[in-house]
Parts: sequence; structure tokens; C-alpha cells
Amino acid sequence: MDIRVDDLTGAQVIGLIAEHLQGMADDSPPESIHALNLDGLKAWEEDELLGCGAIKELDKEHAELKSMRTAKDHKRKGVARNILAHIIEEAINRGYKRISLETGSTDSFIPARKLYENFGFTYCEPFADYIPDGNSTFMTKEL
Repeated sequence: MDIRVDDLTGAQVIGLIAEHLQGMADDSPPESIHALNLDGLKAWEEDELLGCGAIKELDKEHAELKSMRTAKDHKRKGVARNILAHIIEEAINRGYKRISLETGSTDSFIPARKLYENFGFTYCEPFADYIPDGNSTFMTKEL
């Protein structure tokens, strides 16, 4: 698995982001979808896109994890775990002291929440410009 910073212009990247946004739309009302579109990191295996994720700087010490997604044909292969480890390492390298995220609160997001818990994220109140939302769960990790 090769994790690369990319310009997000390829058809595979655009397709995976569209799949990600559709997945969000399937499980969350529009006002509760906080996914980014084409900014971030992607994971590749040779020429096949396996997943994506992004970092958004909130301030010099705080980053947000955005748009984590594994391509449907590559679920349960450790893609998300590898992308998340890479993003956390990148956040540390950039000097952030904390990384936070917003994810869904419904049962379909249990695997994502378990992954974040396994990486040391804890539940928190809304951060940055987020407001309380029954469809959102907020988590954070000190780096």
C-alpha cells in the first residue's frame, strides 16, 4: 500500500470522493454532512485507489481529520488503519498538538468510531465551527 499526497484530479479519486459523499448522504441529513470533497490524502495499490483521508488545519496546534473513506472493494483490508496512522504521523510532523474529527452517530458509523477509539481518540464536545448535532459524534486526540 502506497499513501501519497495527490492533486486529486484523477478519475479514481473523483469517483471515490463521490462514493464517500453518497455514503454520507445515505446515512445523514444534508445539514449533518461535513465531508470534504477533493482535498486530502489517498492510498493506492499500484494503480488502484484504496482509500482517502485529509487533514484540515484549524490553527497552528489543532488539525481536523476529514473525509476518511475506504473504497468499497477494499474494506476490511487495513486501508483505513494505514491511512489514519499516516495522517496522525503527518499531523505530528506538522507540529500539531491535537487532532479532532467529526463522524456520524448512527450504527453505520460504529466501525469508524471503533477505529478512532483504537487509535486513542476520545469523545469530546463540538470543536471549531461545529454545533451540537444528533447525527454527529466528535472525537479528539492529543498528539
